[in-house]
Amino acid sequence: MDHYGLLSLLPTVVVITTAVLTHRPVAALLTGVVIGILLLDPTSAVSTFSEIMLEVMQDETIGWVIMVCGLMGSLIYILIKTGGASAFARKMAEHANTRNKSMLVTWFLGMVLFIDDYLNAIAIGNSMKKVTDRFKVSRAMLSYVVDSTAAPTCVLVPISTWAVFFAAVLETTGSAAVGEGMMMYISGIPFMFYPIIALLLVPLVATGRFPLIGPMRAAEELAHKGIIAIEPVDQIEVVDGPVDENGQPRSNIWVFLVPLLALIGFSWYFDIDLLRGIIATLAVTIPLVVMMKLLGAYAALDAVLDGFKIMIPPLAIVVVAFMFKTVNDQLGLPQYVIESVQPLMSPLLYPVIVFLTMALVSFATGSSWGVFAIAIPIVMPLGAAMDVPTALTIGALLSASSFGSHACFYGDATVLSAQSSGINVMEHALTQLPYAVIAATLAAIAYVGYTYFVL
Repeated sequence: MDHYGLLSLLPTVVVITTAVLTHRPVAALLTGVVIGILLLDPTSAVSTFSEIMLEVMQDETIGWVIMVCGLMGSLIYILIKTGGASAFARKMAEHANTRNKSMLVTWFLGMVLFIDDYLNAIAIGNSMKKVTDRFKVSRAMLSYVVDSTAAPTCVLVPISTWAVFFAAVLETTGSAAVGEGMMMYISGIPFMFYPIIALLLVPLVATGRFPLIGPMRAAEELAHKGIIAIEPVDQIEVVDGPVDENGQPRSNIWVFLVPLLALIGFSWYFDIDLLRGIIATLAVTIPLVVMMKLLGAYAALDAVLDGFKIMIPPLAIVVVAFMFKTVNDQLGLPQYVIESVQPLMSPLLYPVIVFLTMALVSFATGSSWGVFAIAIPIVMPLGAAMDVPTALTIGALLSASSFGSHACFYGDATVLSAQSSGINVMEHALTQLPYAVIAATLAAIAYVGYTYFVL
């Protein structure tokens, strides 16, 4: 048997329940990992736990994530210590001079930094919280806007890390011919209903045109009383940096913008490789801020280390989430869910079932990318056999991936959005989840409507 059947769902149920009750995602994930290991082989639990831990830490992807996020923290820390982030916030405050404008500016910036959801999540929260705090916007609302413009934006733009990855997956799995993966990916963009709806919902919620629901309403009511977060987290304090002889900050908005533009440019030069991009950007930024006398040489190197250290708590969640994904893969959770819904497939219901099933798997495993390497070879041929347009299938799959990244409380983008916005991960996840579910529901209706009325 390739999976453990209904039992394969048990660790996920325990993780979600424990996380909601305790608000401790690392503890919840570790509990799920232990339960999964006991299901696999209780007689060698310690050995299996050790092997999974080593396997995850040796994985090229987790190494990439740790270095990218850690060095992104270093870059943002430097920009904050030099006063660049504060200068950016002051400039934004000139235009975002009301609560609604501050939210719309945050939303707009999230769509501008489309190259990668990590860059988006880390940069926007850190740069805008000083502005939104001024208008008593809850950190829950800020992190919702940041997270909702991270993966949903990157999925829809074909010059992002998401597009490059999934285009490669389409080619390596044989779904697209060599060199045709990106064109196939682009064909699915009009049918990526979830990220489109999620992005359009953000300004409506943020500006009060869509009603506040449950935990978000409570968070906003507390913010009006001056409590911007129930459980604030350790974060980088935004400072003005060095001042001139008149006591005015010496830094300006370009100290913030030039490194970010360089990061986008270098990443593009290195074939959308964010790790090489961030290394090249730091290699340019550190000498630049030292020559401008915004930081001393030792202070700049200290900032690199301090920024990396700030990212350790969210990275701990991401690492344990990878362990949890590994356990779920060994239990056969993705295969079990896919096999369970295959008998329900029909041309009319195929897109919505693909979307809902893969959204559930992505949410449960915390994997927005890895699980789809398993699903695409199964889902794509099945859709072709039912004469469902390839573009529609791709749209449903990427919508599901976007939902998983957006909604899962131990997903990397969710964790980084919470960290950069200065809020506890679970507070962020629970306040934004109702809106993610609303967007998913509307997307499901859109898939049914399209297949019924158009196909």
